[in-house]
Amino acid sequence: MKIKELVQTSLIVAAIIVLGMIPPIPLGIIPVPIVMQNLGIMLAGIVLGSKNGTIAVGIFLLLAFLGFPVLSGGQAGPAVFVGPTAGYLLGWLLTPSMMGYSLSRPFMSRSWGQLTGIWVTGVLIVNIIGAVWLWIVTPISLIGALGSGLVFLPGDTIKAVAVYLVAVRMKMLSGAFSRN
Repeated sequence: MKIKELVQTSLIVAAIIVLGMIPPIPLGIIPVPIVMQNLGIMLAGIVLGSKNGTIAVGIFLLLAFLGFPVLSGGQAGPAVFVGPTAGYLLGWLLTPSMMGYSLSRPFMSRSWGQLTGIWVTGVLIVNIIGAVWLWIVTPISLIGALGSGLVFLPGDTIKAVAVYLVAVRMKMLSGAFSRN
């Protein structure tokens, strides 16, 4: 990894951690709050590309696993990785790879295709993985878990649009959409 890539990766890890300082919003209907960190996860995929984005998210999750209170609300430790939010964390780890792959497809070269790629990988797939895990570890039915996940879609869609706008701005400045 080159120095520039190392610095960029470190800055994205730091950005994800800083986004975790924004207090989570508990929903009450499910044991998974609304958080801002998924914005940073999507940024990792779009700014760093598949490989370095996955490395950044992996480092972030490793810090959380080791007990550093980097997850929203100060959560940390191995218990988080088997609790109700673990599926979302797994989805986060997969997001940069899936985003890099989807955005490298020829049909994703248009604006709506790029925005769709960001939304499908950073919002839809993460929420499906999270809901399936929630169904496995809680008494919530699969349909209930998937249905309750709908509450995340409006806010996560706004985050995906913000990530897309950052990516467009970066493309104008650097000439590259993402390094996959």
